Amino acid sequence: MSPSYNDMDDDPQPTGTLALQTLSMPVDTNPNGDIFAGWLLSQMDIAGAIIAQEVAKGRVTTVAVGSMAFLRPVPVGAQVSCYVETLETGRSSITTLVEVWQKEIATGAMAKITEGEFVYVAIDSNGRTRPINCG
Repeated sequence: MSPSYNDMDDDPQPTGTLALQTLSMPVDTNPNGDIFAGWLLSQMDIAGAIIAQEVAKGRVTTVAVGSMAFLRPVPVGAQVSCYVETLETGRSSITTLVEVWQKEIATGAMAKITEGEFVYVAIDSNGRTRPINCG
């Protein structure tokens, strides 16, 4: 069972594999200087796809994104890390949980930003669904 926002303990830690790490940049901000949620969503989708491609051993496409709640704003210059856990592998689909964490560079403290389920489907060179060969 995947962790939920209410299950966080006193010292929460990321779960899954570190799939993507980047810096939030000024070009990705709203008028208040916080990072757009859409930018964060795109980073999550990229991170999930990286892991889904490894599982599928080839090309994948995003078919669904579950609900998300943002726990705190992301400031410009934040180190943003996306951790991915494979939740389920079907005949042609891969369901992942993507967590986003922000690291305070000066202290090393980690703070969870959001999490969401992303579903990918393995596709062939023609863009048609294909089975995943898991071994």
